[in-house]
Amino acid sequence: MTIPPHARGYDGFAGRVGRTFAASRPAWPAERRSRGPNVVVVLVDDLGYADIGPFGGEVATPNLDALAAGGLRLTNYHTTPLCSPSRAALLTGLNPHRAGFAFPANADPGYPAYSFQLPDDAPSLAESLRDAGYATFAVGKWHLTRDAASHDAADRSSWPVQRGFDRYFGSLEGLTNLHHPHRLVWDNSPYDGDYPDGYFLTDDLTDRAVRMIDTLRANDPDKPFFLYFAHHAMHGPLGAKPEDLARYRGRYDEGWDVIRSRRFAKQLAEGLFPPDTVLPPRNPDVSPWDELSPQRQELFARYMEVYAASLSNVDDSVGRIVEALRRHGELDDTVIVFTSDNGATAEGGVEGTRSYFSQFVHVPGVPGDWERDVARELDLLGGPQTTIHYPRGWAQASNTPFRLYKFDTYAGGVRTPFIVHWPAGLEPGLRHQYVYVTDVAPTLLDLAGVPRAEHRHGVPAAEQDGVSAVPVLRSPDAPSPHTTQYTETGGNRGYYADGWKIVTRHRPGTPYDDSEWELYHVAEDPTETTDVAAGHPAKLAELAAAWEAAAWHNAVFPLTDHSPAASLRRPSDERLERPVDLYPGTPLLERYRSAQLVQFRSFTAFADVETTAGDRGVLFAHGDQGGGYVVHVDDGHAHLTYNAYGDIHRTTPVPVPEGEARVVLRAEALPGFRWKFVLETGSGAAALDPVPQLIGLAPFTGISVGADRGGPVDWESHVRDGTFPFTGTLHRVRYEPGEQADYDPKLVARLWAEAERVYD
Repeated sequence: MTIPPHARGYDGFAGRVGRTFAASRPAWPAERRSRGPNVVVVLVDDLGYADIGPFGGEVATPNLDALAAGGLRLTNYHTTPLCSPSRAALLTGLNPHRAGFAFPANADPGYPAYSFQLPDDAPSLAESLRDAGYATFAVGKWHLTRDAASHDAADRSSWPVQRGFDRYFGSLEGLTNLHHPHRLVWDNSPYDGDYPDGYFLTDDLTDRAVRMIDTLRANDPDKPFFLYFAHHAMHGPLGAKPEDLARYRGRYDEGWDVIRSRRFAKQLAEGLFPPDTVLPPRNPDVSPWDELSPQRQELFARYMEVYAASLSNVDDSVGRIVEALRRHGELDDTVIVFTSDNGATAEGGVEGTRSYFSQFVHVPGVPGDWERDVARELDLLGGPQTTIHYPRGWAQASNTPFRLYKFDTYAGGVRTPFIVHWPAGLEPGLRHQYVYVTDVAPTLLDLAGVPRAEHRHGVPAAEQDGVSAVPVLRSPDAPSPHTTQYTETGGNRGYYADGWKIVTRHRPGTPYDDSEWELYHVAEDPTETTDVAAGHPAKLAELAAAWEAAAWHNAVFPLTDHSPAASLRRPSDERLERPVDLYPGTPLLERYRSAQLVQFRSFTAFADVETTAGDRGVLFAHGDQGGGYVVHVDDGHAHLTYNAYGDIHRTTPVPVPEGEARVVLRAEALPGFRWKFVLETGSGAAALDPVPQLIGLAPFTGISVGADRGGPVDWESHVRDGTFPFTGTLHRVRYEPGEQADYDPKLVARLWAEAERVYD
């Protein structure tokens, strides 16, 4: 691969790539050589196949360009259609259902494949490497712990430190805000640091990773290390720094059709696909760019500018890790992998959204007129005041040349970029053989010369599903050792066998039968443009039977497609719905724990305070710029600000008597997923007209008392007063959950499960 001009001019790793790789390598101590190379895995969330330069993209990625130029690009790498399943498979070598992650860790229907805890008999890649003497570090997104077990009194057995990592810094959840993270964990404890103006999570994670490497080398010059860097970018809500946004202003005014065609042409020129590969027509839910109004074109282009700016920052992060390795003289003897956990996502909807947490609501019964977008000024997009995601037209361009998106078992959901760079052990080039996400752990262990742990905590290790792809990495002519693979996500099914693939796009509530299957000869039709099921009924039947057998072997059944069962929760979690007293100094309450006190129900929250003239500040806050509420005192009055997914509502001020007082917020759950609020102080009251409830992942930041920590609910107050700590005496804040609304998914699921039991 020829290094592009912008990479050649980069005054860093990319600019030196030719000299670095050609130069004689350092003379490593014998002990260092015998213990294997360092291993770095950089995993990005929701990144499409074509977004980075080495796979067709126009986004400036000079550091990834350099890694690809000096390494291998795997053009036929496959993953699962969703994040948690891919991460479980990558770190264990087990198929996702066997690893307990058939789905992201935000449900709990009680089926074996939905345990959302890595199995006790599945040693992780980190555990095997640590057993062999490696230091092990993780930063960023984890999402391998069920949401109900992420609070600070939970069993930590599926947290990173308990799964083989010496150090960890990041978020246990599947996403967070890059400007104001909702909750970060440092090793095994919540991180209570404040976020200064200009804070950006990708930079902070990179600082931590570099510091881990530097600290190790200050204490041990030889010990090899494993760094698992799991970016929260590019998952929604999208965010970027002002200087990165400025680089892309106007760059996407041409629209997604032009960008997609240009990316495909570059992919063909680079040899990523055979020259006769067909670019499929637009996905059915994508409009021609030229048919959009000028106003929509301007808005939609801004969304993609934010996406590109955030990706450039990821590339800068990669460059800083590379620079740290080079500084320690270890770049050439470090295996670096860069990939994505699934294809680009359609979750922004057809129009995109400036109100991510409202768009992300997937709750049965939500009214058809639910507002999924809140208008914001264009120049705010990507900054700390907005929570955005791009429309599906850009997701289609991100997944060039493939069809459909994340969650689909078509190539758009499961084919992602993959770069592996190890100058001391691998020659650069392209590899077109089939490789699957379960192969990553055995491949890296093979390259490192480390055996997989045979036991974990005295339990014999479960058999791996993945196989080492080292023969493929060594030779472009080696046959793929991974010849068959099932997949399933939310009822969407697929099966690959020796260049053939069957796939479904299941409609929830419809039968799972053979009429759903489509058949593609992907060895000749990699973009899945021609369904050949009618001409090869025997092949389709053969693969359908193979999928069935694999599904039984991997605990895929029962299939679930967002039926009420997906909302079931284990009975022990009901204790999270009990009243709670929060005292000054209590760290911010974790998101899921906080949500159980308020979501889909009436509730009362009150603060017992003692005030004198001039006391002011926040009594309690729940949420952030994506949606929330905050009660504060100022000028002798209590105030309620309610942020309805970006739409701000305020009550009239209510007098607060000096001395001992109780400030009470009452929320009444109304039909149609709405709340009515009343703020009371004993000296008056004010009501807020019915407003949309915060549901789904909102409020995303948990409850804080005595200040508004994390992402600010009220931006005006944040600009004026920061976290706005209360200057009076706050004795306690108490939350008392009320009656569940009849549309609460958990209540519906319980009724459904009882009906199923009686019927059976």
